[in-house]
Amino acid sequence: MATRSKSSQRWLQEHFADPFVKKAQAEGMRSRAAYKLEELVARDRLLKPGMTVVDLGAAPGGWSQWVRKALGDGGRVIALDILDMPPLAGVEFLHGDFRDDMVLSRLESMLEEAPVDLVLSDMAPNKSGVAAVDQPRAMHLAELAMDFADRHLRPGGALLIKLFHGAGFDDYVRELRRRYAKVAVRKPAASRQRSPEVYALAQGKLERIK
Repeated sequence: MATRSKSSQRWLQEHFADPFVKKAQAEGMRSRAAYKLEELVARDRLLKPGMTVVDLGAAPGGWSQWVRKALGDGGRVIALDILDMPPLAGVEFLHGDFRDDMVLSRLESMLEEAPVDLVLSDMAPNKSGVAAVDQPRAMHLAELAMDFADRHLRPGGALLIKLFHGAGFDDYVRELRRRYAKVAVRKPAASRQRSPEVYALAQGKLERIK
């Protein structure tokens, strides 16, 4: 059996010592990412009873699981991911690639023209380790999520999206500010400090882009 590299051994040690990993295991959550969302949502009281929430890049389901629990019995949670995801009670799951127009059309059909109150995007490309490759891929996914919100988010609705610092980041945040009344960039406590990820929270979608 091949020995693990020192970097993968270090990652495993950090992972299992991580208090958010331990908390997720103790509370039956699918991933530690649920606590990133919990902090981001609680601060701005984003969730309201009866909301329709779309979760892009949902697998393994930590965000959808947390939202479904927080919403109670009402509202809708629609999750999408290129990876398969075991079923979650009360969550409608679409398995497919968000970059594929056919998959996007199926998602739009599921909505049945109903406006969305909150779009969540924790999407990230498979990392190659080469920033000049990974960052454009990440920004492309972010642009697709923005386009989806442009079309389906109700006026006044909110978009919460994972971004990575690098080329295109500042321009993207500038575009959000044209579309929403309030935009903040945050790094929740559950996000590992060495990770370049941050979350942009855009609230109050404008009826007309500035």
